[in-house]
Amino acid sequence: MNGRTALVTGASSGIGYEVAKALAAKGYRVLGTSRDPGTIPADKRIAGVEYLALDLADRDSIAACAAAAGDVDVVVNNAGESQSGPLEELPADAVDRLFQTNVFGAVQLTQRLLPGMRSRGHGRVIMVGSMLASFPLAYRGSYVAAKAALKGFASAARQELSPFGVWVSTVEPGSIATGIGERRTKYVAEDSVYRKDFDTMIENLDANEKAGIAPQKVASVIVAAIEAGKPREFYAVGSNAPLVFLLKRLVPVEVVSSIVARKHGLRR
Repeated sequence: MNGRTALVTGASSGIGYEVAKALAAKGYRVLGTSRDPGTIPADKRIAGVEYLALDLADRDSIAACAAAAGDVDVVVNNAGESQSGPLEELPADAVDRLFQTNVFGAVQLTQRLLPGMRSRGHGRVIMVGSMLASFPLAYRGSYVAAKAALKGFASAARQELSPFGVWVSTVEPGSIATGIGERRTKYVAEDSVYRKDFDTMIENLDANEKAGIAPQKVASVIVAAIEAGKPREFYAVGSNAPLVFLLKRLVPVEVVSSIVARKHGLRR
């Protein structure tokens, strides 16, 4: 893969870090993004990875990052915010920020990189989603909706771009032990009528994530999609992915929703 350039967003930790590390080891030229690359500790920097500043909530930052990256063959849209809160109490500006960061930012960055991929007749676009897009969970509505929207953009764009040798795929991880729970934004009032249920969900969500698979396993799926001659439209990994997606096809949606709720300590 010498000569191929990959841009990996959110490369300073978690899944993005492992993807950047794996691609660098395979000989790609890797550009990894962080909101502030200067704050990445020396021992957390990956040998051979060039770091670029990118704040997906800032459209000027997106434009600057794309310009600095230049010609890119692979983009892994991994960076994002994990948000929780009851629908009734989610602040409008928080939802706006989440969609700009998790959906519009990824789309806007990809739009700037696509002309070069198309003209060269080769490209890979990976949208890192979440299994919550397929299995919604209470108090995660904004995050669920954002990941579902990202998946929709990816599936439609795949049909547009595949004739030009550019393949778009979505990878949906389940519970992954990345420590993201420590950075999750939460919006719920102390005296909220939803507080007890919300706290129960968060406690179980955090426990499930701590017991989840290692981010390296997700990275290996992403790398396999990048290197496939014809990547699949959809990949899922973690949280017993093959079994639960089979279950979703075989039983009524209400039953699946009830199972998801119970797995997070809720009774529905």
